Amino acid sequence: MTQDAGKRRIIVVGGGFAGLWGAAAAARARELFGIDPAALEIALVAPEAFHTIRVRCYEDDLAAIRLPLDDLLAPIGVGRIAAAVSAIDPAGRSLATDAGPISYDRLILAAGSALTMPAVPCAQPTFDVDSYAGAERLAAHLAALASGPRDGAAETAVVIGGGLAGVEIACELPGRLRALLGEGAPVRVVLVDRHEIGAAMRAGAATVRAALAAAGVEVRDHSGIAAVEADGVQLTDGTHIPSRTVIFTTGAHASPLAGQLGVPLDHLGRVAVDAFMKVEGVSDVYAAGDCAVAAADDLGHVTVMSCQHARPMGRLAGHNAVCDLAGRRQDRVAFSAPDYVTVMDLGPEGAVYTSGWDRGTLVASGAEAKTVKQTINCSRIYPPVPATKEAMFAAAAPVLQARPAAK
Repeated sequence: MTQDAGKRRIIVVGGGFAGLWGAAAAARARELFGIDPAALEIALVAPEAFHTIRVRCYEDDLAAIRLPLDDLLAPIGVGRIAAAVSAIDPAGRSLATDAGPISYDRLILAAGSALTMPAVPCAQPTFDVDSYAGAERLAAHLAALASGPRDGAAETAVVIGGGLAGVEIACELPGRLRALLGEGAPVRVVLVDRHEIGAAMRAGAATVRAALAAAGVEVRDHSGIAAVEADGVQLTDGTHIPSRTVIFTTGAHASPLAGQLGVPLDHLGRVAVDAFMKVEGVSDVYAAGDCAVAAADDLGHVTVMSCQHARPMGRLAGHNAVCDLAGRRQDRVAFSAPDYVTVMDLGPEGAVYTSGWDRGTLVASGAEAKTVKQTINCSRIYPPVPATKEAMFAAAAPVLQARPAAK
């Protein structure tokens, strides 16, 4: 897709947290600096027409976790190109897509990440809560169990990976399965991880373990997966767990598009960006969210794959790309995120809220932390409703939000 002569173009790749807010911040800066939209086009490229609140994919009710991108972009004068990007040519400032080539003057790569699957043989379909499609597929599978044969395999779910996503879906599953199979069903949920489950939450570790026990989740620490067999899961110690519901929550890896830029990647496949979100060593390309890594403070901490960082990274990338293109480098805003918090949902047992890069301080737990988690999941990370230009621009200001308050 070629651009009109004399018109410059900022292309944002990705419709997730970093992509949406990168596009919105760019549109905000365009208006702030009095740049005619006819002279500067801003377009978001994504294969799907929805912005997904990805961190809610472990929940039972998926109705409210997708928002039409056009409803969010149209009020701020951002176009949407329905396409999947397959390659980036930084030297030619162009993208190869399934809808044809797209040229750009500045690129904001916000293509996100995807589930990392371990290299184990799988003889039955497996599931995830990494995306809306994955969550929807899991929901359909669980619903189908109710009309299928009842045995130990049907009534047992195995979650592989005991990080945040693993704990959150494991805490939800007993209730979801009983609602579908009947309150008297002998439901079994097993959470498996190579490390000690919950330990990464440090100050909140005991709260996590207590919540899993209260939910009836069987914890298998220091256990590996040898294979997913047709009738269940085989652990590396020889244990066989009959199951027809195997869910992987084994971490994420950055979009392979990051590898198209010809610069070094970190162990998660992310490109390094400077304080202004510009990719180090590549002209005219910015990156944000899960496919980028930036210094968060002066103590050596770096950004994590989380909407906590993706949203402000996107806002700064969009703002700074316009500043760069418009010759207003003095108006750029540098990224800094010295404060880090973690809020983990624990299903019926509430939630746990820690602060610090080492999660060393317990801020809240139980119902108090659950209120914070619901505020984050259901309002704090959502675009404004209605998505007027004024409201979107207010939300797209290049700033880092203060931590959520516990009441």
